[in-house]
Amino acid sequence: QAQLVESGGGLVQAGDSLRLGCAASGRTFSQYTMGWFRQPPGKEREFVARIGLSPTSTNYADSMKGRFTISRDNAKDTVYLQINSLKPEDTAVYVCAAGRWTTPPEDGMFYWGKGTLVTVSS
Repeated sequence: QAQLVESGGGLVQAGDSLRLGCAASGRTFSQYTMGWFRQPPGKEREFVARIGLSPTSTNYADSMKGRFTISRDNAKDTVYLQINSLKPEDTAVYVCAAGRWTTPPEDGMFYWGKGTLVTVSS
């Protein structure tokens, strides 16, 4: 059974950096586009970033460019999201997903994790 499990969330201070991880199992996830989404409290889920089969094929939401970096380690079936200079508005549940490269990104994802909470204090 395919499973995505996120890790690395927690309570951090504004200005800190954080690396989230998403460990995949049950499928050969190197064949899938992997993505990160987030859902701030009381708001809709939004796309953050995705990475294609090639590690150099990445795409970010316009508002996420510059502070967010997505990467993958196919040998470990793991995708990462590095977040720098965290802001209180980055507070959200960060969710990992796997699927195909489509427009919009969310439409192509068919495996979803449960998410990890990131809380940024000011």
